[in-house]
Amino acid sequence: MKRIAVDLAKSVYQVAESARSGQVVQRKRLNREAFRRYIQEQAEPVEWVMEACGTAHYWGRLAQSLGHQVKLIHARYVRPYRRRNKTDRNDCDAMLEAARCKDIYPVPVKSHEQQLLQQLHGLRETWKKSRTQCINLLRGILREAGIEAPASTVAFMRAAHELVDRAELAPLRHQLHIVLAEINLYEQCMAECEQQLKRWHADDEVVRKLDEVSGIGLLTASALTTAVGKPERFANGRQLSAWLGMTPSEYSSGERRRLGRISCKGNIYVRTLFIHGSRAALLAASAMPGTHARKTDRVTALGRRDSSPYWPQQSGCGAGQQIGQDLLGGVVS
Repeated sequence: MKRIAVDLAKSVYQVAESARSGQVVQRKRLNREAFRRYIQEQAEPVEWVMEACGTAHYWGRLAQSLGHQVKLIHARYVRPYRRRNKTDRNDCDAMLEAARCKDIYPVPVKSHEQQLLQQLHGLRETWKKSRTQCINLLRGILREAGIEAPASTVAFMRAAHELVDRAELAPLRHQLHIVLAEINLYEQCMAECEQQLKRWHADDEVVRKLDEVSGIGLLTASALTTAVGKPERFANGRQLSAWLGMTPSEYSSGERRRLGRISCKGNIYVRTLFIHGSRAALLAASAMPGTHARKTDRVTALGRRDSSPYWPQQSGCGAGQQIGQDLLGGVVS
């Protein structure tokens, strides 16, 4: 089967055709419409090789709809195969070399619905950051004026209107009320995103089962399902934990084995949701051990550091790794 590597861009697409393994027989430089026609003109099935970057899933779906095979490779795995300078031509050659390696697992092509869900999560996260930024801006202005504000965000928002109406901030009163209106708008947008996620996942059996796990709610279940796609491609829970970056980074050589902190590779957004969910589950289990006995028996043991077998005595990262394996292992199984 002919293999074609494509270096994607906004308007220029570099193409390298390889009829035999490791040998480039033809190169082309196309614009967007010419590249679309080029895909449609392929009479025989072709294996398209691309980096898993912007627009790669769109072009991958288009090629798959025409009966072709698509292999998306993470850019981190393509980089070691690039020789000398970084050019579109050298990137195509590097993709062809990386595609020959059987140990490099390709990135699955996401469906249109998966990408829409990811964009919805991204919009909510952007509005959340903007809301936090506005709240911190108000706190700074109040602090500079010598006005004491509550530390809790909920209590601060309740007293915000009275605080900005103080005489010390009279010249800025109109502008500060605009900031409060922006915060209210961001909160409404975030709530609408959560309601839309509930509507989209109302009949999703996988999301419903994930929601039953302690420390996992609608946001985490939706984000995990969207990012993973088919969990069957992971052999066990540890592989999924490593894919999320929740396993320790390793610096080993010879007979010396060194395990460090979690690697922080993979999907940052989903990993963050899991970490916050695990923390919330531990706090709930330690505060009310009898209320959630069915779901948090093992988590309650994790909350007791001195007596828990899940807390290694010599490794500071083992507990977080074990929590991720317990939660994610149950999801995959």
